[in-house]
Amino acid sequence: MSDNTVKYIFLIGLIVEGIIRFPYVKEYRKLELHVDRFTSAEKILLFIAFLGTLFIPVLYIIEPAFGFADYYHPYWVGWAGIAALSFSVWLFWRSHIDLGKSWSPTLQIMEDHELKTYGVYRYIRHPMYASMWLLAIAQGLLLQNWVAGLSGLTGFFPLYVLRVPREEKMMIEHFGEEYKKYMKSTGRIIPRSGAWKGT
Repeated sequence: MSDNTVKYIFLIGLIVEGIIRFPYVKEYRKLELHVDRFTSAEKILLFIAFLGTLFIPVLYIIEPAFGFADYYHPYWVGWAGIAALSFSVWLFWRSHIDLGKSWSPTLQIMEDHELKTYGVYRYIRHPMYASMWLLAIAQGLLLQNWVAGLSGLTGFFPLYVLRVPREEKMMIEHFGEEYKKYMKSTGRIIPRSGAWKGT
């Protein structure tokens, strides 16, 4: 599989995820906020994530940037990257479907916000973040460049580490014991042992 082929496969994955999200962004703009924890620090984290997961890889794909950092990996690595990308796109789509109008791009709770505990949310609390980790892994496997390939992991890591504890604290404050109970039966991005029993 050629270097250009895997580059464009990754680009298609990004475009598909953009298409998936677009109607939810439109719907989000119509909703009223109940809680808003969006800060200037988070704006910076989102910008870093944007650079690493979108701007740098797209620049590398459409323009021969960062050529000094190119490398070549075994043939099978590209197929592993396609598998990770495919699962990422599916999980991204499924997360949006299950979350519905409760989706927001940052730390916010909408009026009439519901705690989702079905679909993929039955097994993990943050499937959308899980899909982003898979996308970052796919980026590293498909883009054979030390800068563009690893920028997804380095760009998304700070956002995930700093945002998720704040998000879960916000959910506990809003949903109380219901969310604490939910936390005990689910993992953050990987299902707990035994989570699949009874399904």
